[in-house]
Amino acid sequence: MTMQLTSPAFAQGQPIPVKYTCKGEDISPALAWGEPPAGTKSFALIMDDPDAPVGTWVHWVLFNIPASARGLPEAFPADASLPDGSLSGKNSWGRTGYGGPCPPSGTHRYFFKLYALDETLAISAGADKGELEKAMVGHILASAELMGTFSK
Repeated sequence: MTMQLTSPAFAQGQPIPVKYTCKGEDISPALAWGEPPAGTKSFALIMDDPDAPVGTWVHWVLFNIPASARGLPEAFPADASLPDGSLSGKNSWGRTGYGGPCPPSGTHRYFFKLYALDETLAISAGADKGELEKAMVGHILASAELMGTFSK
């Protein structure tokens, strides 16, 4: 099944507004998605930059987002554990929460990847992208992707 991931802040393939980057407020953009497949128990989100000179740079790791969610608000909290049960993982800066685009040079692509999962994951807050990807194996019911660009 295909899901769609959108943002009111930018369209697929378009520039991410400065507000959501290290040059602005460095807050997360609002995201929205539609109905997930039957059996969805939670969502996971990874935002990364494959164009970073040191290899893929992870900007945001979030998981155990409730199955009832149909989006995330702007400026989503960076807390490791949130009241709705969502857990934040570690990004490439070694902290939880969103870290906005901040490329050293050129235009980079930023991929927001959403996964509908058939379970709530048994990993702890602070897990990194690799730990999340390992925990998701065999549990992905559907996925969606939104890509935006940014250059300083």
